[in-house]
Amino acid sequence: MHRLEMHTRLPGTPAVLFPFFADAANLEKITPGELGFRILTPGPIAMGAGVRIDYRIGLWGVPLRWRTRIETWDPPQAFSDVQERGPYRVWRHLHLLEEDGTGGTLMTDRVDFELSLEPFSRLVLPLVKLQLRRIFTHRDGALRRALGVPAAGERPRVSIVRIGD
Repeated sequence: MHRLEMHTRLPGTPAVLFPFFADAANLEKITPGELGFRILTPGPIAMGAGVRIDYRIGLWGVPLRWRTRIETWDPPQAFSDVQERGPYRVWRHLHLLEEDGTGGTLMTDRVDFELSLEPFSRLVLPLVKLQLRRIFTHRDGALRRALGVPAAGERPRVSIVRIGD
């Protein structure tokens, strides 16, 4: 199992920012175009715990279907989604918005993931890590553009570490 973590500081309180994340259609706006990401679930989607969302993505030219379920829903602080069907053996994504004490928000993305198809997954893990870093770095910039927020002074740091055994 591996954990990806990225932190982004954004102006505005969690209450101001959370509605952007509560609109599932915004996920298309912050996902890199080369993934061919499309939401298949008819909209608008009323977000909340238990909601399932179907997507289509393309990884390295291979079209895939992905289904996630909103596992927790705690506006305006947090929500999490888990993969029910898709390219990973495990995918659990926590979206956390915390006041930073200066009128802004520290947004944390924490993804615990495990690849399928051992031992093949060991061979592709470096490529998957690279792809995930690119996706989440892109998300930071796309999120800022979508919210009309100035670019950060530095690129976000995306860490991926092995957890558990």
